[in-house]
Amino acid sequence: MVLGTLTSGLTDGLARTTRGLGDAARAPFVDRTIRLGVTGLSRAGKTVFITSLVANLLDRGRMPQLSAAAQGRIRAAWLQPQPDDTLPRFRYEDHRAALTGTEPRWPEGTKRISQLRLSLKVEPRGLLSGLQGPQTVHLDIIDYPGEWLLDLGLLDRSYADWSRDALARASARPEAEGVRAALDAADPTAEAREPEMEALAEAWRGYLRAAQAAGYSDLTPGRFLLPGEMAGSPALTFAPLPEPRDPPRRSLWREFERRYDAYRRHVVKPFFRDHFSRIDRQVVLVDMLGAVHRGPRAVEDLRLAMADILGAFRPGRNAWLSAIFRGRRVERILFAATKADHLHHAQHPRLTALAEALLRDAKDRADFAGARTAAMSIAALRTTVEETREHEGRPVDLVRGRLEGSGRQAAFHPGELPADPGHLLSPARGGAQTWLDGDYGAMTFAPARLTLAPGEGPPHIRLDRAAEFLFGDAL
Repeated sequence: MVLGTLTSGLTDGLARTTRGLGDAARAPFVDRTIRLGVTGLSRAGKTVFITSLVANLLDRGRMPQLSAAAQGRIRAAWLQPQPDDTLPRFRYEDHRAALTGTEPRWPEGTKRISQLRLSLKVEPRGLLSGLQGPQTVHLDIIDYPGEWLLDLGLLDRSYADWSRDALARASARPEAEGVRAALDAADPTAEAREPEMEALAEAWRGYLRAAQAAGYSDLTPGRFLLPGEMAGSPALTFAPLPEPRDPPRRSLWREFERRYDAYRRHVVKPFFRDHFSRIDRQVVLVDMLGAVHRGPRAVEDLRLAMADILGAFRPGRNAWLSAIFRGRRVERILFAATKADHLHHAQHPRLTALAEALLRDAKDRADFAGARTAAMSIAALRTTVEETREHEGRPVDLVRGRLEGSGRQAAFHPGELPADPGHLLSPARGGAQTWLDGDYGAMTFAPARLTLAPGEGPPHIRLDRAAEFLFGDAL
C-alpha cells in the first residue's frame, strides 16, 4: 500500500512537471487562460468584487500594486463573449451602472453561476521579452454562490450523517424552533406521503432562510435557498430526520434518503465536474465584520462553514473528486475579509489577522494540498472616508459614509478589534452567547457618489494587491 501510494505520487508529480514544461514551451506562441473562481457566502460582496475588479482592469489608474499595470505592460483590455456557451454572462454593464450612477445602489447579489471573459494584451518581460510581441491573457471569471460550495461536504456524508450534523447545529438556534417541532412530530418509519414530505422540506427551507437572515453560514443543502428551475422537484424535497432502527423500504426515512442521494448525484456532482474542477485561481470573500457584529455563535459558525468550503480544495480526500480533478488543483487561493472600508485603516491589520486566525483550519488544508494561499482585508468598492474626532478627551477614529435607505451622511465607530484574534475566537469556540469585553457595531453604507477621472476605475482598498496575488504572475 505504501509503495503504491509512493508510486502514484511520483507519477502525478512527473505528470505535473511534464505539463509544466509543455506549458512553458508553448507560452510564447499561444494565448494563456486563467480561470478565476469568485465565491463567498451571502452578503460577502461577490458581485461588487467582480464589477470593481473588471472596471479597474479596464481603467487601471487605481491599480499601482498590480505590477503589470504599474510597469505599463498592459497595452489594452477588453471584454469578450464568455467561452462557455451554456453559462449566463455576468451582467457587468448593469452592475457597474448601479454602482456608479447619479443615485448609486448595490446591485443584485449572486443567485446562480455566471461567467465573464476579460482579455488583456500584455508586453512580456524577462529574457525573451525582446524576441516576442505582446501576448494575450484571457481572465475567465466564474461567479457562483458560496452556499453551493458548502454542498461539497455532502459528497462525503450519507443521509444519516448529514441528518445528524444538521439537526445538531440547528438545535442551538432559535430560528429552528418551528422546523424542530415539525420534525419531532414526524415518524421516520411511517409510509412516505408526498404532502408530508413537501411540508417538511418547506419547513427546513424556511429555517435555512431564517438562519441566513440571522447571519449563520452553515446552510445545507445550498440549492434549497437558490433552487432556480429545480424548485419543487423531488431532489429538492427532503429534510433531515432522526435515524430510526431498520426503517421499512417505503418509509419516510427511506424516501428522504433516496432523494438526498439524488440531490448529490444530479445537483452537486455536475457542478463540481463541469465547473469547479476547471478553476485555476480562487478568491473566497468573507464578511468577517458582519459575523463579529452578530456575536460569538455567528463567528464560530462561519469558522466551521469556511473549513467545509475549503475542503473543496482537497480533492484527494474524496475518490470521486480525485477522479474528476485528474491531477489538477487550484494554484492560488485568496481569503479576503471584505468591507474593510467600514473600519479606519489603523484597524485593517487586526481585521486581516482575525481572518487569518479564523480560517487557519481551512487554510492549512489548502496549504497541505499544495496551493499558495494568502489573506488580506479589502474593500472592492470604497464607500467611506476617514476622520478623527475628540470623544471624552481622546481621539477616536471614525469612518463616514452615506447611509443606505436615507442617503444621509453619518460617522461611525464600530468598536476596537482586539490585537489578539484569540480574544474573539476562544469565546466563539467555547459557546459564549455574547462578547464579554467588547461591543461591535455595524452600519449599512450605500455606495458613494463618484466622479471618476479618465483612466480611473472605482475607488477601492487593496483590490490591486488582491489582483497581483491572484493572477499577477500570469501577466
